[in-house]
Amino acid sequence: MIPRLLAGVEESIIALLLTAMTLLVIVEVILRYGFSSGLLWIQELTLLLAAWLVLAGAAYGVKKGAHIGMDMAVRRLRPLWRRRAGALAALLCLLYCALFLVGSWEYLAKIKRFGIAMEDLPVPLWLAHGILLPGFLLLAFRFSQLLWKIIHKRADGILLGDEARDALADRESGEDTRR
Repeated sequence: MIPRLLAGVEESIIALLLTAMTLLVIVEVILRYGFSSGLLWIQELTLLLAAWLVLAGAAYGVKKGAHIGMDMAVRRLRPLWRRRAGALAALLCLLYCALFLVGSWEYLAKIKRFGIAMEDLPVPLWLAHGILLPGFLLLAFRFSQLLWKIIHKRADGILLGDEARDALADRESGEDTRR
């Protein structure tokens, strides 16, 4: 029950961020080209929302196996070695997240101490960039889940999107992928 609720919240946040960005850009385009004016803060807010979307989307991509990767050599390994390579990759990703979490904490602490605000929005920069901590925590959580699945033989490596396989499946099912 709780995992499904959290998945719904995660997907809703991603959809909300994407919708908000789209609406902000539409408003800015209408103001700029329709009325020869605009709002300075829209661009800054859109970039901020994009950063939030990237971090939330990266974690979601790990969860869904939507990231693409170069795994031709790994696919040729025997299952045991494939799992070991997947576990090593997940551990390296966790190390990456840990390094970014430490760096993010230090960065956010410094900009909070100095009292730096955003240029066009009356928001403290540390608060606006605060997505770094929950974003990398969520990403680390997703890589931990993946490592757990690899260790317990429910996955044999990092799940990756296979665009070629998907395109062939679409072609065989009769779907036109050149839209």
